[in-house]
Amino acid sequence: MKEKIQLYSLATPNGQKVSIALEEMEIEYVPHKIDITKDEQFTDKFIKINPNSKIPAIVDPKANNGKDFSVFESGAILLYLAEKSGKFLSTDSFIKNETLQWLFFQMAGVGPMFGQFGHFYKYAKDKCDDPYPTERYANETKRLLGVLEKRLADRDFIMGTEITIADFATMPWVDCLSRFYEADDILELQKFKNVMRWKKTILDRPKVQKGMNVCPF
Repeated sequence: MKEKIQLYSLATPNGQKVSIALEEMEIEYVPHKIDITKDEQFTDKFIKINPNSKIPAIVDPKANNGKDFSVFESGAILLYLAEKSGKFLSTDSFIKNETLQWLFFQMAGVGPMFGQFGHFYKYAKDKCDDPYPTERYANETKRLLGVLEKRLADRDFIMGTEITIADFATMPWVDCLSRFYEADDILELQKFKNVMRWKKTILDRPKVQKGMNVCPF
């Protein structure tokens, strides 16, 4: 861990989850802003790091037998960093697997569905007059929030009393429903009391606050 991780990111929910992890794991890193509003993710230099042209991505210098090692896809980055640092992911095989289930729940459900909701509700209002997309994704967003609400009914964090990479992955997406999409009313966010309590608990952590603001817009 002598060489600093190179982080290529922007303070979107996907970017925030990785910078939060880096801060919480106390891994030294150098942030590089990739401004997706200016299509910087499509430069040849960045495509060499992430062939899918999405943020975030990291490069771990000289990590692979003296060669630089690139990691893309935020869930894969979180797993890589957790295993590198030995933090926020249990070594017990069953607890680890359950944590990864909730990480994949975010990757496959929360992120894509919340993102589609935000697109149609806020960013495509003047491009799509049909209410169906917004209604569809609002309903699915509320359903997923309901899954989290039940999970957090008797837990401080997704896995219990200890915060994990599953929390790092999911919280920024829940936070963006208010922060970026301003959708508190349409999604009736205050009805999800356990989720709101969990979100606040995580956001109150100083290292999380710092991680949320790495590579700002």
